[in-house]
Amino acid sequence: MTEKLWKGRFEADTAGIVEQFTASIDVDRRLYRYDIQGSIAHCRMLAKVGVISAAESEKLVAGLKGVEAEIEAGEFVYDIGLEDIHMHIEARLRETIGPVAQKLHTARSRNDQIALDLRLFLRDALAGISRGLFKFQRVLIELAKSHIDVLLPGYTHLQRAQPVRLAHHLLAYYEMARRDSDRMSDCFGRTNVMPLGAAALAGTTYPIDREYVARLLNFPTVSANSLDTVSDRDFVIEFLSAASLCMVHLSRLSEEMILWSSAEFGFIELPDAFTTGSSIMPQKKNPDVAELVRGKTGGVIGQLMAMLTTMKGLPLSYNRDLQEDKLPVFETVDTLSICLEIYSDMLPKINVRSSRMQAAAASGYQNATDLADYLVSRGMSFREAHHCAGKAVRHAMDQGKELHQLDLKSLKAFSGLIQKEVYEWLAVEQVVNRRNSAGGTGKDAVLAAIRVAEAELVLSEAGQS
Repeated sequence: MTEKLWKGRFEADTAGIVEQFTASIDVDRRLYRYDIQGSIAHCRMLAKVGVISAAESEKLVAGLKGVEAEIEAGEFVYDIGLEDIHMHIEARLRETIGPVAQKLHTARSRNDQIALDLRLFLRDALAGISRGLFKFQRVLIELAKSHIDVLLPGYTHLQRAQPVRLAHHLLAYYEMARRDSDRMSDCFGRTNVMPLGAAALAGTTYPIDREYVARLLNFPTVSANSLDTVSDRDFVIEFLSAASLCMVHLSRLSEEMILWSSAEFGFIELPDAFTTGSSIMPQKKNPDVAELVRGKTGGVIGQLMAMLTTMKGLPLSYNRDLQEDKLPVFETVDTLSICLEIYSDMLPKINVRSSRMQAAAASGYQNATDLADYLVSRGMSFREAHHCAGKAVRHAMDQGKELHQLDLKSLKAFSGLIQKEVYEWLAVEQVVNRRNSAGGTGKDAVLAAIRVAEAELVLSEAGQS
């Protein structure tokens, strides 16, 4: 039985099944680098304020770096009896540098220690995810620029509605990613708070210098209330929420990639390197990557629900339930990061079948609203024009033709206001280009949106550097 670092109060050994049940080392060993980073800052602070000597501090720092080297070399031995990464590092430190290691934990608790480790980890993860989002946004902008003249149907209720530019469609996902990036940035600010010094829950009697530790660890501020500090996981929930929304956006894009690559749509062909085949049907080319992104979204949302449920009944301050906070964070960071990376790599390699999109944009009576607008421009009320255009659509359907394929005599039967220039008005390129209101799909509006997006991205990337 491994000797516990907290053994003084207890007479009986911990039951083996309890050791297995309470241990978190299989999960939190991932935090070793942050735990050591925080411990080095803590012991340097203890030396600064005179709680330990400078020589003791240097010995502790050297020992901690030695433990880190062992872990990174794969030579470190884990023991479930030591429960977590904190106790593993401290126990190994005692083995390598002797009794002085027992001074490291002065003026802190595992409660504020894990809060620090998790904030340090998530701070780095958020920076990485932000870089992934910027890359994804850049890909969307470049695709929009290179497909500025490609038209396709815009949909409502998954029914063809009005034609739009593919660039406009892609920029819709840019806007989603921009909001995702903003949310990650907001979350970073609330994560970037130094908790060490709260100790178990009430602060400490030692003359610690929390601001000094914050400077060593590059935190702009320290937490304000010790009870809140050790029990706060708002920053975790905020991250999981932002990540869930981001995954929802990627899932929506995945659904369109799946639909568009089907024979029924035929708008795109996904690259071979990002698809798979069938074990029995040689002709199949399956959009497995997009399907997996869509499928993994549920897991990320589930991690958010798990963390919310964990927190909803916890009294102040720390409770062991909070041990369950790390797996949702780790799994969500890993999932979101790979999904962003894979989409940034896949999207530029997609073959856009522009002629198929263009043909679809010109069919399905998507210019019916424009026939109504044409009549309004000649003095008819919109409601009357809407009714008139609807009757024209019904007639065209009966004839097996599009609106612009009806002869002028047939169109004039619905209104004497219709003249031969109506055909230019109903042409798909004109239908799209007239919509130059801010945020619209007209070419000038989309080009303006691209310029704004590029400028926004430059500013955002500069702010992160």
